[in-house]
Amino acid sequence: MTAKLPLENMNVLVTGGGSGIGLACAASFYRDGANVTLMGRSEQRLAEARAALEAIDVPGKVSIVSGDVANETDVEQAVDSARLGGSLDILVASAGRGALSPVTATDAGEWNDVLATNLNGTFYSFKHAARHMPNGGAMCAISSIAGVRTHRLMSTYCVSKAGIDMLVKNTADELGHQGIRVNSVCPGLVETELASALLETPPVLEDYLNCMPIKRHGTVNDIASAVRFLCGPESSWITGVVLSVDGGHHLRRGPDLTPFVPGSQG
Repeated sequence: MTAKLPLENMNVLVTGGGSGIGLACAASFYRDGANVTLMGRSEQRLAEARAALEAIDVPGKVSIVSGDVANETDVEQAVDSARLGGSLDILVASAGRGALSPVTATDAGEWNDVLATNLNGTFYSFKHAARHMPNGGAMCAISSIAGVRTHRLMSTYCVSKAGIDMLVKNTADELGHQGIRVNSVCPGLVETELASALLETPPVLEDYLNCMPIKRHGTVNDIASAVRFLCGPESSWITGVVLSVDGGHHLRRGPDLTPFVPGSQG
């Protein structure tokens, strides 16, 4: 008799699931038997991600939902789809976007767009996922080292991620009585498309590494492993935690990003 996988028959929604950290998180749940729904804006990426997951020989189901987490209706529809007519067991709020500009040069539209995706999108995800977790569940947001340590020239992004972490703590406090656990993971510098410019600029990469006791950039699987733990039965007494997964970067300072904005040295 084949042993039952630890997450078999559970329903999982991963926003930003078409690539990068989101896709790696989705794979970690899928390998353990869960039914996984990927939400993202690019139908092509979602289709490619679904094909990659379905190549793994496990009994779960993979679904995709096209939508924008900055739109509450899209999030509500994705949650409804992911529960497969039953309840939702796990949510990972991974969708996000970056920004790089001095405070005094930040356009109001860029500020609003980043907050709408990163912070509002996480709020909508928590709000609607919790409504379909009548028997408890787990939610995890993907935050950032930028929510823990200042990153000069990235104020918009930093504020959005710091907001996520406080939202996590408040939501965990409110929903614990329903058996819903809420945590966040704060990646450091991870090899993703979003971080490609940082990794490909030697002075910036070197400064990042100098801020890390464990001197290497992270991988998407480093983050996915932490998310899988926080959302799984192994962590049933853990909630309201903001977990840094960054090689120890949070022990030191934010990186020097001035090579991207000449004349911004302070």
